[in-house]
Amino acid sequence: MSLLLRLSRALLALADRVAFVPPLLARMIIGVVFTHSGWGKLHNLDQVARFFASLGVPAPELQAPFVASVELICGALVLIGLATRLAALPLVGTMIVALATALASKITGANALFGLPEFLYIALLAQLAISGPGALSIDRLIEQRLGARASQRPLPAPAFPAKA
Repeated sequence: MSLLLRLSRALLALADRVAFVPPLLARMIIGVVFTHSGWGKLHNLDQVARFFASLGVPAPELQAPFVASVELICGALVLIGLATRLAALPLVGTMIVALATALASKITGANALFGLPEFLYIALLAQLAISGPGALSIDRLIEQRLGARASQRPLPAPAFPAKA
């Protein structure tokens, strides 16, 4: 039994040491996919606007540069881990719209939905928005800097004197 316990502890310690990997991979995948997609859309706005119009998206000539910019900027922010939780939200929105418009005919059931890359992107983005960008991110560096500064500040005096 003690061998099993030691093995369990060793595996948990290993898992703790590599816990930075899943959020880093998620950020890299999402960041590369969306920055590439946004860049491509920005360089083909007329084609993207026509595609949006064919889907019935309102004001496609305004939506195309907006979506391209959201994908490029938010994708880059997620990639480097800056404002990750905030940047993930508009990307989730673009994927929901993509599922509801361009991919609606492919969604014949839960299995079909769950197999679409856009749905998987939503799952990765939700994880990043809820759990954060992980240890290897600019967000974490900022958090550590602010945390260090906050711990150096004296505590404020209580508003009411303590009763003896």
